Amino acid sequence: MNNVVISASGLYTPPESVSNEELVTAFNAYVENFNRDNAKAIEAGDVEALTPSNADFIYKASGIKSRYVVDKKGILDPEVMHPWTRTRGNDEQSLQCEMAIAAIEPCLERAGKRPEDVDAVIVACSNLPRPYPALAVEVQKYLGAGRFGFDINVACASAAFGIQTAADMIKSGSARTVLMVNPEICSAHLNFRDRDSHFIFGDVCTAALIEHADDVEEGKGFDVLGTKLKTEFSNNIRNNFGFLNRTESEERSNADKLFVQNGRRVFKEVAPMVAEMIVEHANELDLTAADIKRLWLHQANINMNTLISKRVLGREAEAEEMPSVLAEYGNTSSASPVIVFHKFSDDLKSGDIGVLCGFGAGYSAGSVVTRKR
Repeated sequence: MNNVVISASGLYTPPESVSNEELVTAFNAYVENFNRDNAKAIEAGDVEALTPSNADFIYKASGIKSRYVVDKKGILDPEVMHPWTRTRGNDEQSLQCEMAIAAIEPCLERAGKRPEDVDAVIVACSNLPRPYPALAVEVQKYLGAGRFGFDINVACASAAFGIQTAADMIKSGSARTVLMVNPEICSAHLNFRDRDSHFIFGDVCTAALIEHADDVEEGKGFDVLGTKLKTEFSNNIRNNFGFLNRTESEERSNADKLFVQNGRRVFKEVAPMVAEMIVEHANELDLTAADIKRLWLHQANINMNTLISKRVLGREAEAEEMPSVLAEYGNTSSASPVIVFHKFSDDLKSGDIGVLCGFGAGYSAGSVVTRKR
């Protein structure tokens, strides 16, 4: 797969950020109101009292200090606790399309490419604005790019799956230049009334340009040495929102149609699966742990990433070997490993090996082994 190159990346960060302290203030106000309004039922044992949260708990549990969001006001209102977005007409760009364009433009500029140079657009993310038409086709239209586009949803591993799809297209000859973009509005699928998860996610958009090596300037970008994908079905991370909800004989609770996870099980099962996959992938490419200079891991949880890197490298990772953006961005699903790649790749030297890895619901996981050109 040495004829495939990740030639550039792009990042769009929403202008508003929510700190742990702000999030906790809103959550605890909701808890106080709930416990007050349900005092008699709680005293009778019919309803369980809610427990307040605190910023120290959030940081120790996740490594997150803040997160960017598309709307701060609604999230921090104890009576609302979700982002507010403007209803858009069918002839307007969707919010995710706008985010995608904002990430793609600097990506193309870095690569020295124009929209008309792009053959295909792949939107790879956890949440899409509608079943159809595909968001990728909308992005293609407003960007003025591509012969075709399509969407991929493999949860937090979507970017890795998108890169392999783009690489396979380039290898087969069906495309030479592919845009892979990850517009994530995770705050809209998050239950901000759930103490165990209300702090996890943020919003962002990333983009990566994948090209045939013959079309990329010598010494620019990263050769894709190989890709590896893995899935195992699990209910430990789930979101039951879908078009069949209104047809079901029993109505689901709103919480059941938002992000739900069994965090302890996910940690226990996903971390070793991901570490084993990366090690196997490196071995298949005749690489050792000593060859890996950089791990661009999905920003799910700092403790999980620490464990994965230790198993992959056989020792504690140095800060520059496993950079993190969790403290600033939180978990941004599929976009998160691309953020780390975007921010922490320019310093690598020619020949250095890096692994981009996404993992999450499914379970799904994907690794992309690269070499700096």
